[in-house]
Amino acid sequence: MSAIALRPVLLQLERAPGPLRLQIEAALRVQGEPLRWAITAVQLRPDAPSLLQIEAVVRSAGGC
Repeated sequence: MSAIALRPVLLQLERAPGPLRLQIEAALRVQGEPLRWAITAVQLRPDAPSLLQIEAVVRSAGGC
């Protein structure tokens, strides 16, 4: 039986058109199963999409 690991994740995500929640959850799924997440900072850029800072906890199989 493999161990379940809970890991903190900090990522920056460039905002794209479309549903924001789906973008965030897709980016987090690369790291594992998102259990909870929050947008903790937004950097508005006049000539580029906004840059979001996401803090999350993900669950993944195996060790840390």
